[in-house]
Amino acid sequence: MAVKYVFVTGGVVSGLGKGITAASLGRLLKARGYKVTMQKFDPYLNIDPGTMNPIQHGEVFVTDDGTETDLDLGHYERFIDESLDKNSNVTTGKVYWSILQKERRGDFGGHTVQVIPHITNEIKSRFYRNNTDDDMHIAIIEVGGTVGDIESQPFLEAIRQFQHEVGPNNSMLILVSLLPYLRVSQELKTKPTQMAVKTMQGMGLQPDVVVCRSEVEFDDDLKDKISLFCNVPSSNVIKNLDLHSLYEAPLAMEKEHLAEIACKCLNLPCTDPDLTDWKEMVNTLYSLENKVSVALVGKYTQLHDAYISVVESLKHGGISNKADVKIKWVDSETLTDENVSEVLGDVDGIIVPGGFGDRGIPGMISAIRYARENNVPFLGLCLGMQLSIIEFARNVVGYRDANSIEFDPDTQHPVIAFLPDHDDKDNLGGTLRLGSYPCILQKESLVAKLYGSEEIHERHRHRYEVNNDFRPILTQKGLRLCGLSPDNRIVEMIENPNNDFFVATQAHPEFKSRPNRPHPLFAGFIGASVKHKKDRG
Repeated sequence: MAVKYVFVTGGVVSGLGKGITAASLGRLLKARGYKVTMQKFDPYLNIDPGTMNPIQHGEVFVTDDGTETDLDLGHYERFIDESLDKNSNVTTGKVYWSILQKERRGDFGGHTVQVIPHITNEIKSRFYRNNTDDDMHIAIIEVGGTVGDIESQPFLEAIRQFQHEVGPNNSMLILVSLLPYLRVSQELKTKPTQMAVKTMQGMGLQPDVVVCRSEVEFDDDLKDKISLFCNVPSSNVIKNLDLHSLYEAPLAMEKEHLAEIACKCLNLPCTDPDLTDWKEMVNTLYSLENKVSVALVGKYTQLHDAYISVVESLKHGGISNKADVKIKWVDSETLTDENVSEVLGDVDGIIVPGGFGDRGIPGMISAIRYARENNVPFLGLCLGMQLSIIEFARNVVGYRDANSIEFDPDTQHPVIAFLPDHDDKDNLGGTLRLGSYPCILQKESLVAKLYGSEEIHERHRHRYEVNNDFRPILTQKGLRLCGLSPDNRIVEMIENPNNDFFVATQAHPEFKSRPNRPHPLFAGFIGASVKHKKDRG
């Protein structure tokens, strides 16, 4: 079958949940037997978000093939349960980089290079999927930003041209827009949505569906009004109300018949969906028996989206243990050896996630020491593992100046150093160890039991590693280097057998967790936290 295309754009303001809407539609279409892929187009000029500050942009999500992408791809993967790749996130920077390289090579034969047709042609080339590929039926493509933004105009123009090229019933356009609620007059206002649609129409685009984000319920009369002014059938005006959990969104969109409308627009058969597994997961989410508190000790806590995959993975671990996970956000810059017991004394588990730079490092090390010495369940991710090595080297081995060369290049005990055969310090972009790598686990280790396998694959994003010169002394003093690369050159995972649960990994397992298939490390961590709480009484 020919590939069908669904474009998702946003109106009025950003942050309305275009990604969740797109991912929900993907889940509903997949539940009907269609093979779905997803793609995000971001209008910023960065090549990728890899060098962007997480406090500004949020988490950098990494795919199996090592592409640094927008955090929305994490939502896509969690909802449609498919691994995406380098083609799934395109930025304006990538588009212009490609065009400029072609221009320098002389590919345009001396012609003047312009936004139209050269930039738009480049964008369209990244929309297209191979029509002979049986593994793909529907491509859902989200365009970042808001309709009317200068940065988004080339993408919207490319969509206009693309829809003309693929013809009727082969593509559709969804606008996710805001209905502001004025509490003083108790009114929902449709004018901003009308203006967003009018802006699109001025660019030659007509939405097929308007998804209305609202914090309050609204009736059919308001749908009819939007329909009248926006030239959209009333049945295609969709409610998208605030929900208790984002994982309820596909079920809410199913009640609004979003997938049925999409199938009609794309001239596709629409069967009944199999959402049994998803419904069971949501039902469990709303009937959690236990409460458990986890301290997330990080340096980007001002913006929770900086750790969004970690947060969602903790929730997934909670679902598998029927536990309501409450996150205590701890800014590591405020944590010291003097106040750590006061700050962390009431939590049932401690997690230290990834990050770069030396800001907040002493506080994270204090948290790790507290977890180790008080047998509080601990999970360290990427930087969290490196700091676990540093803490152990300082306080157990006795190397008081043990450090990473990232933080102290002159330390006499560089227990964390550059990756083997890698010492590129000058170019931050594209020099990380990225993507999925294999790891061999010790047969009798706790992590092997959690995974139920001795060979695993996890995604990575780091530049530094455990210094192999110190492996013998770390092992001698009781630290278990329980996960190694297949060639034994890289330490991928550690655990402290003296604790009930003290596990750290150089990888980012949060990128592979799913709400209905929690990652083993997070399921094990939350399970241990629940037990720790019960044991404390």
